[in-house]
Amino acid sequence: MSEQAQNENDDLITLVDDDGNEELYKVLFTFDSKDYGKSYILLYPASAENDDEVDIQAYAYQPVQDGSDEVSEGELEQIEDDAEWDMVEEVLNTFLDDDGNFDV
Repeated sequence: MSEQAQNENDDLITLVDDDGNEELYKVLFTFDSKDYGKSYILLYPASAENDDEVDIQAYAYQPVQDGSDEVSEGELEQIEDDAEWDMVEEVLNTFLDDDGNFDV
């Protein structure tokens, strides 16, 4: 999935795949990495919010400014480097409790 559009609710985004199919996702969290000079976004399908197991997806995120301080949309990039994936997983694991639940 390569495109992202921000919805009115800041916690929801719509991903559009290469075939034009849209799916609503909830933002788990975002973070910046100084080591890689990128922003990252972790998402899960909104339809799976109450499921016991949720498939979390991570992307590098290039926000697009709309001329104000607001980010209106942006581009998601696949994470292809193994070391970069390890860093993202380490950040995610710091937010998971011992049972694998998101610890807020």
